[in-house]
Amino acid sequence: MSILNNHSGYAAANGIKLYYEIYGTGKPLVLIHGGGSSGFCDFEETVTRLKDRYQLILLDMQNHGRSEHREVPETFEQDARDIIAVLDYLKIIKTSFLGFSNGATTILTLASLFPDRVDKLIAASGNTKREGLLDGFFDSMSASTIEVMPSYLKENFLKLNPDPEKFKNMYEKDSQRMINFRDFEPGTLENLTCPVFLIGGDQDVVKGPHLAQMQQQIPNARLMILHANHGNYIMKGFDGQIDKGLIDFTILQIQKFLEAE
Repeated sequence: MSILNNHSGYAAANGIKLYYEIYGTGKPLVLIHGGGSSGFCDFEETVTRLKDRYQLILLDMQNHGRSEHREVPETFEQDARDIIAVLDYLKIIKTSFLGFSNGATTILTLASLFPDRVDKLIAASGNTKREGLLDGFFDSMSASTIEVMPSYLKENFLKLNPDPEKFKNMYEKDSQRMINFRDFEPGTLENLTCPVFLIGGDQDVVKGPHLAQMQQQIPNARLMILHANHGNYIMKGFDGQIDKGLIDFTILQIQKFLEAE
């Protein structure tokens, strides 16, 4: 286990450098943000609630936050390999993961590629099939432009990396990854060996029946559907408001899952 505490830095990851932040001490928990965001932007509320119980390791993935960029297309497989490279740098052999949205899809991919590196997974609002997202999602993505990207994500990116060209690269890479999203290969979820906690909202971008299907496919999975949208159960909502009670409840359930035998 790493002994670092309240520390930030860069780790070499397959030809680029990824930025990471570490808060607290205890068993490590790696937090992977969603598309267009960054580690602390998505997980500030989680850090506030769990930093006294775990060693929280927040990563900015390729093309995001303070991390370096690639010109090649983004893939969830590449993100998974980049995470493993950072863990190797930090000398963490096995750990638990919490991922949101694209981050949830990333850690599910990681668990399938590197099962011996995973203790437990919390996959929040992640999907594994195109049909698992709201009807019209991909048409909307194809028609979308950088101008309509949520302002808080643009502001967060440019605060961390004030380079408009890098912001454009991040937007294009993220958009194309989702537009060209391919279903997980058959058997991928069925072969997961770690305990998995699936979380979603009843008004999420990910359909509830898809999450239920995922739970049925994963051998050791729990599912929690909340009265929530895409992420306001764990972070600030689209309207900028924080539902403290809802987030408190979600984090408590995550803590119970992590600490269960």
